[in-house]
Amino acid sequence: MNRAGPNPVPPAPLIDTDSAGFWEATRHGRIVLCRCSDCGVWLARPLELCNRCEGPTSFTDVTGSGTIYSFIVVHHGSVPAFAAFVPYVLALVEFDEGPRLPGILLDEYGPGVAIGQRVQAELAQFTETELRAVVYRRIDDGEQPAVADA
Repeated sequence: MNRAGPNPVPPAPLIDTDSAGFWEATRHGRIVLCRCSDCGVWLARPLELCNRCEGPTSFTDVTGSGTIYSFIVVHHGSVPAFAAFVPYVLALVEFDEGPRLPGILLDEYGPGVAIGQRVQAELAQFTETELRAVVYRRIDDGEQPAVADA
């Protein structure tokens, strides 16, 4: 987040046995998501067993590239740590591999953001810990979709 003001310190994530692999990977600069080792389906959240075939799951690296599936422009920060950054864009991004993951769209304030735009994921360290959060940046990849009228 490249605006003047205090460094954001969001609430610490709740790390449980299912999500520990994700957070460990971020410490090492990798973005991983949960995938079934048997049928190959990507899971929306980390689970010990696949909810399709009950096979074992593991965390698999993703490229980090994808498209904006949905987004909102936050004008009133519900997380006090981000109050100095409003407005900001919170995007739900569909990775090229298929799963979706939310995150802040860096350096965007709303105008010009559209569903279908290409983004690249990054890891941002928001606190003094080794934990990192997934954030996104828009990337130019030719012609962008038009913004629909409300």
